[in-house]
Amino acid sequence: MKIYNAEIFTMEDTHFSNGFVEFENGVITAVGDMTDCPEIADTDVDAKGMRVYPGFIDAHTHLGMWEDGLGFEGDDGNEDTDPSTPHLRAIDAINPDDFCFEEALKGGVTTVLTGPGSANPIGGQIAAVKTMGCRIDNMLVDKCCGVKFALGENPKSVYHGKNQTPVTRMATAAIIREQLNKAKRYMQDLDNAENSEDEDKPEYDIKCEALLPVVKGEKYAFFHAHRVDDIFTAARIAQEFYLKYIIIHGTLGYKAVKELKQLDVGVLCGPTICDRSKPELKGLTPECAGILSNAGIETAIITDHPVIPIQYLPLCAAVCVRDGMDYDTALKAITITPAKICGIDNKVGSIKVGKDADFVLYNGDPLNVMNKPQMVFCGGKRA
Repeated sequence: MKIYNAEIFTMEDTHFSNGFVEFENGVITAVGDMTDCPEIADTDVDAKGMRVYPGFIDAHTHLGMWEDGLGFEGDDGNEDTDPSTPHLRAIDAINPDDFCFEEALKGGVTTVLTGPGSANPIGGQIAAVKTMGCRIDNMLVDKCCGVKFALGENPKSVYHGKNQTPVTRMATAAIIREQLNKAKRYMQDLDNAENSEDEDKPEYDIKCEALLPVVKGEKYAFFHAHRVDDIFTAARIAQEFYLKYIIIHGTLGYKAVKELKQLDVGVLCGPTICDRSKPELKGLTPECAGILSNAGIETAIITDHPVIPIQYLPLCAAVCVRDGMDYDTALKAITITPAKICGIDNKVGSIKVGKDADFVLYNGDPLNVMNKPQMVFCGGKRA
């Protein structure tokens, strides 16, 4: 199948003012100028000059874990009975029947990272999923991109109300270190048992098992951090344990741009269009994404759905452009940049042969609030 007579923004180094993209079995097989377009079939789509972009990516949401229009019954994002829960999997909580999946598709968002909230210092495993489908197992881009960690006000607030540790930032960091050290020792004991007949395997520990890919550097540590001190606590812990890590939110990161740049860490920036609902957000500004990206920090734009409804991801990018972010950088911040930051750019984020056939078609500028997607394809299927 092909989409032809389209202006194609690949989010790679190429742009086609009048081009085509061909795909089969959900994968892109060709992209190029119309002068090189194969024979048109009846099933192909004439874009009639519309703009084609890669499907948008929201790299931090709780889609399907806090269900639309429900209270406790649809709240499956925080297991706040234990401050350390790395073994919990987002895929066991996501409800693809949540109406917001449909809204995501209509808004051009074809891939999301969704996972636990920030009640716990260690919350659980984050999944990358497509927004089209009815069974989560068939919607996976990566069932575990990494593990969610949370610093700052949220764990303190949750456990203060329970009169339970942690009630300070010190205790939050200590719980994370303790569990990472246990996982590191568990890994060493497994290696010793494998390499020596005299060593027994350690007793199975589901929490340590869940953290093995993180301490091995195979998966990311996603650190929820708003304040500058919390961002650097995340960096401190990551450096101690040689973790690959990502900063979620980075709300006040603009106050320490030079130091943050030195960390060479990606930031999932947002939500931007929201109230300052707690003390650590008092410095929130939509200028943050532009300040970070202009300083050379890899920055993606997120909604933190349901904080901002997911279909407004392009609007968030538009607001960031209004407040200083480069236009092309903002488009990349909802396509290829989040894919690169989160390690899924081999599958999604740009229009390139071999990647998933996820497209969003517009008549005009996608960052103009008056424009809506005219067509959306996810995995080669039209939504």
